[in-house]
Amino acid sequence: MTSKELPLGHLATQTKDGKRVYLYPTYVKGKWNTLRSRFSVFLIFLFLYLPWMRIGGHPAVLLDIAHRRFAIFGVTFWAHDAPMLFFILGSMVVSILFVTSIWGRAWCGWACPQTVFIEHVFRRVERWIEGNAVFQKRLAQAPFSLKTLSKRTLKWVLFTALALVISHSFLAYFVGTEELARMIRSSPLENTGSFFVMALVSGGILFNFGWFREQFCIVACPYGRFQSVLMDDRSMIVAYDAKRGTLEGDCVNCYRCVQACPNGIDIRRGLQMECTACAACMDACDDVMTRLKRPPGLIRYFHENPIQNYSRSSIYLALLLIPVGGLAWKLTTRTPIELAFVRAIEAPYQEVPGTDGKLLYLNHLKAELRNQSLEPIQVHFDFTPDWINKGLKLVISNHSETLAPDQLERADLFIQIPKGVVPHGGVMIPLEVTVRSSLHSEPIHFHREVRVVTPLVEH
Repeated sequence: MTSKELPLGHLATQTKDGKRVYLYPTYVKGKWNTLRSRFSVFLIFLFLYLPWMRIGGHPAVLLDIAHRRFAIFGVTFWAHDAPMLFFILGSMVVSILFVTSIWGRAWCGWACPQTVFIEHVFRRVERWIEGNAVFQKRLAQAPFSLKTLSKRTLKWVLFTALALVISHSFLAYFVGTEELARMIRSSPLENTGSFFVMALVSGGILFNFGWFREQFCIVACPYGRFQSVLMDDRSMIVAYDAKRGTLEGDCVNCYRCVQACPNGIDIRRGLQMECTACAACMDACDDVMTRLKRPPGLIRYFHENPIQNYSRSSIYLALLLIPVGGLAWKLTTRTPIELAFVRAIEAPYQEVPGTDGKLLYLNHLKAELRNQSLEPIQVHFDFTPDWINKGLKLVISNHSETLAPDQLERADLFIQIPKGVVPHGGVMIPLEVTVRSSLHSEPIHFHREVRVVTPLVEH
């Protein structure tokens, strides 16, 4: 064992007495770094743009917890939509299981905000100010001077600015961009709760992305702990080809893979909990192999078992279809208004004389209406034309002309039924519901059935 190596079971980020070893990973170029950089730019753009993106005049993503309303890509959810939120959360959880079973920790190395912002934003700023890994380490070990102070001050000023941008964008997901713009222009004392959240998130980002970094993945992140339960010998991992490296002598012990690793591990020891599958070691090793005129791929994405029998993944995929199918069913059957009819607490029907002196049966129902959109809507009820022609008449009271978003209203419906029009005892009759809003140029029509009651035997 050389002096560069650590004992097995020893974290590269800790000394033997438990103190932290600060890492200065070497920046390496290569095809995987290029792909990750482009993908990270897309993810950062998506994170910053989504609160500003509009679908139907409303934010593409709005998680307004204070008012219990949530808009996700044109679909509005309210607090009473618990089943739909359950389907969404269930889909996310099972998706993580499915992705991990096939691609291992690809999420950690390619899409996790921790990796994306640290590797492709904060470390880039750090290299621009302090230089490459060698100069960063020298600066950290250098005695105090005006030069070291100025560089560190500039770095943390820029880190703070980045943290504020990220935290304000994060806050926009919960309050909306218009409200965020208003808050920025006003005094923090007018929005103490939101200001406190923004300051707390900014401080957490600054601490984590600027200093704590890989310690979060190793110490705090639960995903790294249970990944071993989700993965098997068919899952994709970043692996070192021991046959080529040791038996064929392709590995030259240059330690470039260790120097490039943001978690400081030696991938040649096999799969480790700290590995986030970021592929930095692959680019570093391929660069050395190319210089030595040896085939690349000594470290590569790898399946331990070449027989791709994804039995576990198939189970996760089948489980994923349950919440996804449930969500699709709820979305396709969802209407802009939640509507329920209950019979009033009184006699099932009343016999009343009509204007022409003929007997009418009067049914009294209670209607509960809730606007499920983010727009004010107008709701109109009536019978279908065939029942109107038979003489049925609907009278509505306590019904507002316009329902505000999430407004709950209880209206009274009185149904007048001429004698002999419906079968004895009653029948289910469709009500035509028409919803108008500024969001849709054309009104939305759908039907709801109500039961009308008449005597079992007419007099």
